[in-house]
Amino acid sequence: MRLHRLEIAAFGPYARREVVDFDALGADGLFLLHGDTGAGKTTLLDAVAFALYGTVPGARGQVKRLHCDLAEPDTDTEVALELTVQGHRIRIVRGPEYRRPKRRGDGYTTQQARASLTWLSCPPHGHAAEGVTRIDEVGRTVQRLLGMSAEQFFQVVLLPQGEFARFLRAETTEREQLLERLFGTQRFADVERWFRDLRTTRGRELERRRAAAREWVARLAQVAQTEAPEEPGLDWATEIRQHATAALAAARGEERAASAARRDAEATLQERRAAADRVRRVRAAHRRLVELWEQADQRASWKSEQAAARRAHPVAELAAELDRVTERLEHARRDETVAERACLALGFEQPQAEVAVLRARAAALREQAGQLAGLVEEAGRQTGDRDRLARFEERAAYAAEQAAAISQKLEGFPERMRQLNAEYELARQAEAGFEAIRAREQEAAAALADADRLPELERVVQHALDAERVAVDDHQSARATLLDLRERRLAGMAAELAAGLADGAPCPVCGSAEHPAPAEASADSVGDAEERAAAERERQAEQRRDLAVDARYRAENELALVRERLSGQTREQLAKNLTALGAELRSLTQRATSKARLEESIRNAQAEADELTADRTRMHSEESEARAKQRALAERIDERAQRLDAARGDFDDVGKRREHLVLLGEAAEELADARSARAAAEELLEERHGAVLDAARRAGFATVEDALSAARPQSRLAELERWLTEAERAEAAAKGVLEEPELRGVSPEEEVDVEPAQQAVEDARSRAESAVAAVRACSQRAHDLDTLAEHFRCALSELEPAEREYAELEALTDVVNGRGQNARRMSLRSYVLAARLEEVAVAATARLRSMSQGRFSFVHSDAAGSRGTRGGLGLDVLDDYSGTVRPAKTLSGGESFLASLALALGLADVVAAQTGGALLDTLFVDEGFGTLDSETLDVVMDVLDELRAGGRVVGLVSHVEELRQRIPMRLRVRKSRTGSTVRLEGGMPVAC
Repeated sequence: MRLHRLEIAAFGPYARREVVDFDALGADGLFLLHGDTGAGKTTLLDAVAFALYGTVPGARGQVKRLHCDLAEPDTDTEVALELTVQGHRIRIVRGPEYRRPKRRGDGYTTQQARASLTWLSCPPHGHAAEGVTRIDEVGRTVQRLLGMSAEQFFQVVLLPQGEFARFLRAETTEREQLLERLFGTQRFADVERWFRDLRTTRGRELERRRAAAREWVARLAQVAQTEAPEEPGLDWATEIRQHATAALAAARGEERAASAARRDAEATLQERRAAADRVRRVRAAHRRLVELWEQADQRASWKSEQAAARRAHPVAELAAELDRVTERLEHARRDETVAERACLALGFEQPQAEVAVLRARAAALREQAGQLAGLVEEAGRQTGDRDRLARFEERAAYAAEQAAAISQKLEGFPERMRQLNAEYELARQAEAGFEAIRAREQEAAAALADADRLPELERVVQHALDAERVAVDDHQSARATLLDLRERRLAGMAAELAAGLADGAPCPVCGSAEHPAPAEASADSVGDAEERAAAERERQAEQRRDLAVDARYRAENELALVRERLSGQTREQLAKNLTALGAELRSLTQRATSKARLEESIRNAQAEADELTADRTRMHSEESEARAKQRALAERIDERAQRLDAARGDFDDVGKRREHLVLLGEAAEELADARSARAAAEELLEERHGAVLDAARRAGFATVEDALSAARPQSRLAELERWLTEAERAEAAAKGVLEEPELRGVSPEEEVDVEPAQQAVEDARSRAESAVAAVRACSQRAHDLDTLAEHFRCALSELEPAEREYAELEALTDVVNGRGQNARRMSLRSYVLAARLEEVAVAATARLRSMSQGRFSFVHSDAAGSRGTRGGLGLDVLDDYSGTVRPAKTLSGGESFLASLALALGLADVVAAQTGGALLDTLFVDEGFGTLDSETLDVVMDVLDELRAGGRVVGLVSHVEELRQRIPMRLRVRKSRTGSTVRLEGGMPVAC
């Protein structure tokens, strides 16, 4: 992979479009990105990462805030990168998602993320020539071409020294997390998890089998009514089954003996009961015959009463019919009297006339009433027509009144519409100017807030200036102290070397084995520890100075922006302006909010005018129609009135006359019916008197009263019949019992005792039932024990191989996960990562020995950690000066940088080889060179020169001044209030 050209616009601190020509910048194979702290050096590397993967490394990628706040609103945030991968030159353009001001109106809108990939040379096989425009497809294409993920790219191409310093000193867990991200060992973690999940599943299954076996044991002990042993087996189950079989045999023998005794007792009881029953039946028959003999007189009385009642029954029926006819005659006479009175009340002439005369008179009256029926109907219509005539008059008057009222309302509508239109025009103008006034008010409020913040910002700037002066003074003092110590150490270096001389050992300076006058240390001599401590204090003072300068710049920049926005206005002016704008805004708001209401009022007024005009026309039409109908109806009413007056006679109207005729005819008819019914009832009564007297004489009674006194109701007759029948049947039954063969010779005085036999049967039956229950219980227990024992045997046969299999799986799972018999406490994933780390240590050692002049080497350790923690990812340093292996945490600041750089380069080589990606022709190293002295820096630069062998381009990101003298091709990043810019030094300007 080789980078050619990078274009960024409104990205990070770069407000305008900036261009970096990597072909010109990397022509010498080594270039430098330098500039002030916070100028945007690392942002250029972020831009490369964003163009390729759509994200940036480290914590900056989590914020996802890439848009430049200083850019113009119309400038889109964009990154474009041209590069060559696997012989294919491509151009990638990406834009992040961010919020930008709306192009129309106020507020913000979200600019969606976008991406495109264009082939500048022939595309690979299977890729379209027009390129890719979908974000996900661009990401997949880039990852497929580079052969590595974003995490791997950030560690292989953009070497972050801070992270590798942490990696160098990290514990096993932290180092494991980084290596997992780089080497993609998730599949081995999946294998570990698969073993754990399988062990959990098999453990649950084994526990289920154990629980099943325990359940069968508990059920066996419960059924056998015994305690289970601590380790029950098949022998125990066989033993309790044998006990159950013996108990079943004994219970069956007892059942047979109890059954035989019960049968003998029941036979004896049956004989005693039969004898007692025969005595009882004889006694009952004798008692019944005695009772019937005592009732002989009463039965004779019942027969006499029954015979008299049967002879009097026809006479009673005729007497009842005579009573009914008499009652009917009384009703007929009363009805005749009522009908005569009704005829007299209606003015009927000759109410005492015969029935034929009354019926003829009633027919004549009905005929006269029928002739008047048509005129009654016309009289009803006459009343309805008069009511309609009045309604027509009311309708016509109401329509005329409503038409006049509507005309009066319509007279004021033109003036009302002119007023509403004028008010609507004012509201529309207020609404049009509302947004502008609101924007001015928001600007005024923001300016007033800036004015309130101004004193605090000035204090912050002053405090930052004071802090910067203190930090500069501290740094200069620390640097002076460091230089003084180094000078003093160089002056006493001879004494320091002499301190290490030994008799017979060669001098490291002259090589002589004799040391006649070794130099002695002076009182102000300085050692290596003091020099290192002073260098560390100088480095910390420099960091504090850089932080103070950055804080002062941010404070001054914020203060300048606020002053620029205020444009010299005082707080009082801003507050007065804000108050006036607020009052104007409230007035416009009140007026603008009435626009919709006025629109609705205008529409309603116009609709109301149209509706009133239509209503007035309708009222005129209704008035004309009502007047015409009124005149026609009045003529019909006058003509009908003449006919009705002639027909009503002396009555108020025709209906009342007809009603009188109908009532009079009905009264005459009712009188005729009543008189005819009275005559018929008299004839029938006389006839029924003779029939009753004849029936009494034929039945043998002297008078009718004698016959009625002998009569009885049907219920009494039925009761007498039932009593007589029951007595006859009882007598026959008692005699029949005494005549039975088995009862002959049985004396009613004989006594039979049944109680002893009954008690003997109950005792024998209780014994038999207990024996049967015992047999049933023993049989069921034996059957249950057989079934449970078989289940227990099956459970044991399944449990034994499952326990063996689980023991093997548990041991293997512990080994795979770094426990159990795994002496090194290394999981499978840690083992794979340890192998990768060992490769990294070998590759990094070559670089580290070169940069440390053969002193340091990386040593990989697979030993377990302290207190039994996981091992396999240990990384120490072998110091050839002392011959001991040291922890990486004991390295100094410069040594840590060398080790971190070597580790980063070694890891880059291993990851590139493992991923099978394309050749990485471009490499960036970000910061860390400030901890090196001049000599060590020379060695590091030699190693970096080796990296560019074969056409490789190495880019350094640093603000160390000495690197500017060593590297001819440089990209200068400058920081200003309007945004950062880049310029190529030592070549053509890339961007201004």
